[in-house]
Amino acid sequence: MANELTGLNVPAMVLPVPTSISPQAQAFLSGAAKRIAAMGSAPPSGDQREAAERALQMLRPRAAGFKGKLETIELGPEAKLYRVIPDGRQGRKAQVAYFDVHGGGFTAGGGEMCQVLATLRAMENGVEVWSVDYRLAPGHAYPAALDDCMAAWREVLKHHNAKDIVAAGSSAGGNLVAAMLLRARDEGLPLPAALLMLTPSVDMTGAGDSRIANRFHDVNLYGGGGDGPGSYAGSADKNHPYLSPINGDFIKGWPPTLLSSGTRDLLLSDTVRMHRALRRAGVQAELHITEAGCHGGFMGTAPEDHELMAECKRFCDAAWGMGGS
Repeated sequence: MANELTGLNVPAMVLPVPTSISPQAQAFLSGAAKRIAAMGSAPPSGDQREAAERALQMLRPRAAGFKGKLETIELGPEAKLYRVIPDGRQGRKAQVAYFDVHGGGFTAGGGEMCQVLATLRAMENGVEVWSVDYRLAPGHAYPAALDDCMAAWREVLKHHNAKDIVAAGSSAGGNLVAAMLLRARDEGLPLPAALLMLTPSVDMTGAGDSRIANRFHDVNLYGGGGDGPGSYAGSADKNHPYLSPINGDFIKGWPPTLLSSGTRDLLLSDTVRMHRALRRAGVQAELHITEAGCHGGFMGTAPEDHELMAECKRFCDAAWGMGGS
């Protein structure tokens, strides 16, 4: 057919480590390339538990210096809500809160990893952090994780005014926190003051240019990242906004949002498309793209990661009414 769409034939190549990024980021990409090369012809496992364990080994020492307390609230069978309260909070910082939904491809990131991430967020922002340890796929398909997030949101609203809360989610957590806000709005619950979506997964159908273009460029989700999203969605309609928040109606109300991704992120298209959807709806939205950044950036090892965290802190402080404090 004359009007048949034709894809671009891309020749094989070795993707170099760019000199346009920091030495630390270069070292991260080089080390990851060596790890992937050592796999030989073995296909990528797509097991996010392996990636989560590697990340935990890197993050655990950073959380060891935390001073404060951690409480655990049972949400139901196999689901928990962690409340991390750092020492030394005063004034406005004693009133506000950060609500976090962890990533991990819907199959990993719970337990200790969830606690460590919550602790790091408390250390970075100096405020109380709530983090939901939701049920994971494949043992628990949709809407289990979303139900757990809703239960957590209702619990946090017992302790804080919604306008004193910044909600956040990364990767699969970006999907869940956005779906949670859509459902909360539908159920008449208040929305937070602001939202962070870090390298979010917002389209469960797998659409988006970077899902193909960056499939073997993203060393953190090399080969596509596995079928965690599919095991979570199960037989449900993947186009439903509670599964693919990119399809949500944001004109009905949505908080100011900061989104982040990287030029090598498998989910770059998810992020930029979500940003455009919010802007079309008139929502205040920032988009931060890291040069050569993969899914999740450089795992906190590079100045680029620290710059993004500084942007997130600035955004949160503004939402909490704390200026540059």
